[in-house]
Amino acid sequence: MKDVNINKVLEKLGIDSLNAMQQESQECMLRGRNDVVVLSPTGSGKTLAYLLPLVQMLNAESEEVQALVIVPGRELAMQSDGVLKSMGTGIRSQACYGGRAAMDEHRVLKQNRPHVVFGTPGRLNDHLDKGNIDSYHIKYIIIDEFDKCLEMGFLNEMSRLVGKLTNLQRRFLLSATDAEQIPQFVEMRRTDRLDYLIDDEPINDRVEVFRVDSPEKDKLATLSRLLLTLGDTQSIVFLNYRDSVERTDEYLRKQGFVTSAFHGGLEQRQREDALYKFSNGSSTVLVSTDLASRGLDIPHIDNIIHYHLPNTEDALVHRVGRTARWDQMGKTFFIVGPEEHLPEFVEGGIKDYSLPSLSREGVGVSLPRMATLYIGKGKKDKISKGDIVGYLCKKGGLEPSDIGRIDVNDRYAYAAVSCKMVQQVLRLTRGEKIKGIRTVVELVR
Repeated sequence: MKDVNINKVLEKLGIDSLNAMQQESQECMLRGRNDVVVLSPTGSGKTLAYLLPLVQMLNAESEEVQALVIVPGRELAMQSDGVLKSMGTGIRSQACYGGRAAMDEHRVLKQNRPHVVFGTPGRLNDHLDKGNIDSYHIKYIIIDEFDKCLEMGFLNEMSRLVGKLTNLQRRFLLSATDAEQIPQFVEMRRTDRLDYLIDDEPINDRVEVFRVDSPEKDKLATLSRLLLTLGDTQSIVFLNYRDSVERTDEYLRKQGFVTSAFHGGLEQRQREDALYKFSNGSSTVLVSTDLASRGLDIPHIDNIIHYHLPNTEDALVHRVGRTARWDQMGKTFFIVGPEEHLPEFVEGGIKDYSLPSLSREGVGVSLPRMATLYIGKGKKDKISKGDIVGYLCKKGGLEPSDIGRIDVNDRYAYAAVSCKMVQQVLRLTRGEKIKGIRTVVELVR
């Protein structure tokens, strides 16, 4: 068992203290011997709730995979892996998912020798079948958002996967909604059930709820006017269909808004670009299907806008759970067309939200303060955050105050820089080297 200074980890993550759910999860996982089911609302910190005790349960001296974390999608795999790496505990990890060559992942697995692997069911099965991951030393399995995994049709793949883990000692399941029944294949033994869900409250009391009436069936003009009133705050606009996301995103861009489009039909790089732009403040609006309602760890989202009304209460819970995370406040807006009615499960003090007339002067689109640069070198090229800061300052003529969040991946990096300075940076870095290596520097649009 690894000795971990929890206070130092929390300090690195910028968290003052653990909430009650996280404290009880840690106690059950560390001190108990039972399997554990954690039911807690979206945004309550379930990723940290299992990672903090897990890193203390693993043998950091080993070079074997000791824990698998099953997730429903690549975004959650990547973000959970990022959280563990940012904790700085010395526990190695890797994210594995479809959309890229399994052979490349195998090569990284051999190099990194991770203790924890985060992955989607199909890709984890692939690595286990090929012997890229040795199941013999895997003691712990975590199924994050297990209800979503089942909804997405992963039952057979998860059943096959768990059946290969013959030396499992404990199982940990986490969800933001209460699944009626845990499938038999999970083989839960004596179980501690931690239920922090609040009955009959799909929207928590830190979220203000507003109704916005659209005079037309096509709500685009109403959406645009609503966004104008919200200024430079961060908003997610939820729609039910991919083509609707594309159409709405195109309309908003023509109106001058800086947006990110996000749905399951995009290429991996496009999805990563969209999320990164939104999370670092380079775009103020994320236009998305319900794919963005789960597994996105973006702490400061001010507004949730339902362009299409949610089809189920669960969909509503997960959408609204993107805002008012931890102890923050948030707002959610339902845009209601002339022939639409709010679903019965939307309850609470719903206020009418009045939009200014189109002729009102002085109301313009608020542009983001930052822009995102793609830099075509990363960790495998021995590039660090410090190298990028030095490159942008020395070659791009920036001050440190002009630079925001930087994320360095294996083969590329993202950097947020001041919008006012971005054209200067692109001009001055053209053809320049970073640590003696030529690289591509592009604006993420």
